[in-house]
Amino acid sequence: MATEDEGELSARYQNTLDALSSLITKRSSCVSNNQSQRFRLLLHYLKVLELEDAVSQLKIIHVAGTKGKGSTCVFAESILRCYGLRTGLFTSPHLIDVRERFRLNGIEISQEKFVDYFWCCFHKLKEKTSNEIPMPTYFCFLALLAFKIFATEQVDVVILEVGLGGRFDATNVIQKPVVCGISSLGYDHMEILGYTLAEIAAEKAGIFKSGVPAFTVPQPDEAMHVLSEKASKLEVNLQVVEPLDMSQRLGLQGEHQYLNAGLAVALCSTFLKEIGIEEKNGLNQTQRGLPEKFVSGLSNAYLIGRAMVVPDSELPEEIVYYLDGAHSPESMEACAIWFSKQIKQNQERSQKRSEQILLFNCMTVRDPSLLLPRLRSKCIDHGVDFKRAVFVPNVSVYNKVGYSSNDDRRVDSVTWQFGLQRLWDSLARGEAKSNLESDSKGKEEVKSFVFSSLPLAVDWLRDNARQSKQVRFQVLVTGSLHLVGDLLRLIRK
Repeated sequence: MATEDEGELSARYQNTLDALSSLITKRSSCVSNNQSQRFRLLLHYLKVLELEDAVSQLKIIHVAGTKGKGSTCVFAESILRCYGLRTGLFTSPHLIDVRERFRLNGIEISQEKFVDYFWCCFHKLKEKTSNEIPMPTYFCFLALLAFKIFATEQVDVVILEVGLGGRFDATNVIQKPVVCGISSLGYDHMEILGYTLAEIAAEKAGIFKSGVPAFTVPQPDEAMHVLSEKASKLEVNLQVVEPLDMSQRLGLQGEHQYLNAGLAVALCSTFLKEIGIEEKNGLNQTQRGLPEKFVSGLSNAYLIGRAMVVPDSELPEEIVYYLDGAHSPESMEACAIWFSKQIKQNQERSQKRSEQILLFNCMTVRDPSLLLPRLRSKCIDHGVDFKRAVFVPNVSVYNKVGYSSNDDRRVDSVTWQFGLQRLWDSLARGEAKSNLESDSKGKEEVKSFVFSSLPLAVDWLRDNARQSKQVRFQVLVTGSLHLVGDLLRLIRK
């Protein structure tokens, strides 16, 4: 039973989340032409919070990119913690609780500290608001809060993940990071960043600072040209790093993680040299002979919602969820490869017949015609075919800041989900038609379903599993980090 103090803290925390929710603006209002104006306000907010000097003294690793930037940050944080450094990690989005975005020494910030830091910042900023200077928007406030937390906690290093883009991102208010990184670039948030790789690369390269070393991974020529050009203008030493050798064990699963790990190694190597810490044998970046602390950091890295395998809490032997928050075309392919390999490994160990099911949703700002075909075709290329596909809305609203004990089974509009289903069915029909020439019987019909809520879909999965005890359901949950977070909340109750 909760003590009175715990109950009071819980109530204070919920009030804090409510206040944070008041800063959320609709996505449409963010796609305006006042990005530069909002960015300039950040300097004012820093001054109000008396953080200008403190932020300038932070030792920062700054990472942008389309996919893999969060994983890169997590690898880097884990490596540097192995060197005994006190770390501060700021990432986004969160899946279950907003405090996941703020890690101190690898652990998300406590409720008590979060509440105290939040109100300290919120009240100061609220006192200075006006028609000309409104309260910061949601992500802007979180970035300011991160600076407040890490400066006050006197961390040795801040690993800072860009939220969106780079040039006008709230994290880019920093003036002199120790080193910058740009992970793999692709097409995402195009309504804000641009519709070509060159435009997107230009926004990401906005984190480059004059004279600050920078690293990136191999990029498409169109993107690489822009990154190199931007780096040259700022006299930035931009280096391209290759993936780590796959013999290295990583804490994050998936072949694509070796690319992110290679970037993290380069960033940490440079950071440690800049602050005067070097291994006696040097920091070898040739993929072999990595220092022991690098090896330990890479193998112990952990990031919720990426390439996770989670048994169902009620039917762990009958249902296993494969969770990956992929939501871009490139990450969809990486997700498909990871899932397919997991399935093949499981089939070699399990005596049960398995059936693969897709549980999918993506935000309406995404183009599902770029996501679902890549997922399906890449899985089929690797010998994995879904027997059923389930489409649901998210339980939470976009950017929900906390968690709720309310098991929401309300009926929402599922117009978008029916559109996803039609697209999936058309892909399945096309595949079946192409198989008729080689197999007169054709393939077993792929069934698809739309449910008005995620809890209803989980109930349906469990009911089917109870009736088919000789079959193990392997459910790939992807398309949205928010969907992954909603499922984790649901099955861990």
